[in-house]
This record gives sequence, C-alpha cells and structure tokens, in this order.
Amino acid sequence: MKISINRLKTISAVGLLGFSALCSLSFSAAANASECELTISANDAMQFNTKELSVPASCKEVTLTLTHAGQLPATAMGHNWVLTKLADMSAVANEGMGAGAALSYVKEGDERVIAHTDIVGGGASTSITFSTEGMSPAESYKFFCSFPGHWAIMQGDFIIKA
Repeated sequence: MKISINRLKTISAVGLLGFSALCSLSFSAAANASECELTISANDAMQFNTKELSVPASCKEVTLTLTHAGQLPATAMGHNWVLTKLADMSAVANEGMGAGAALSYVKEGDERVIAHTDIVGGGASTSITFSTEGMSPAESYKFFCSFPGHWAIMQGDFIIKA
C-alpha cells in the first residue's frame, strides 16, 4: 500500500492535534485540582501573607496548608487558620480564647466553625481538608488566627467564586 506524502502529513497532523487535545485536558484537570488547594503563611509579626483567599464554586473540598514562617514557638507566637461566616467570626474568636491551647483556641464542637487547623509555631506547617458543602458565593466568609489577641489583626476574606 502506497501512501502519499501529503496524506502522511495529514495523518500526522491529526494525530498531533489529538495528542495535544489529550494533553490539554490533562493539564486542565490538574489546574482545576490545584485551584482547590490553598497555601497561606503567617509570621512572627502577627501577619498572614494575604488578606484574601478564593476557590471556585466547583471545588467540592478544599485543602489549605498553613506555614509559620517565623521562628518563635507556638506557646509565644502560635498561629492557626479558622474559617467562619463573617457574622460568626467575632463570637467564635472570643469564645475560642477560653478553649485554650490544647484545643487550638477553638471551642470544642463549635458548629459555626467551618474549618480550622491546629496551632503551629515557627518553622512548622499544618494542613486541613474541608468540604465546601453548604457554602455559597452569596455568603461572606472570614478566615483568622484565633490565638489570643491575634484575630483582630490576622484576618482576611474567603471567597467562593461563582
């Protein structure tokens, strides 16, 4: 069987287009997965490195990694990451102080808390994966550090993008 050069070029081009489309789908899926993975850093100056985190509404669950970029121990300058609705933030933060360090300054069983990490000290990190079920782009959410005295400064907006 004899195949002309032009026919061979067409077959090769179609094959490359198919391969390219397959690669594009693979990269697209990877990009979507990474949109549901967030990182945030905190330091010894009581600061998060961002005031806003967002994920697409298509994320069914989110993985957040908190890194403490400072050097001070958790007992002196510990940080965690707590997520609540805006309306619940102040009460959750204030009541969390009474929960103590053993509970990462989050009241046990507090249903207003959507997610929270453990307290970490300088050089440490922690991760949490949580469901976004019940969360809405129309609702306002806040993240904050509930270590005593930190939440007034260490806070930001968590946005579900429609």
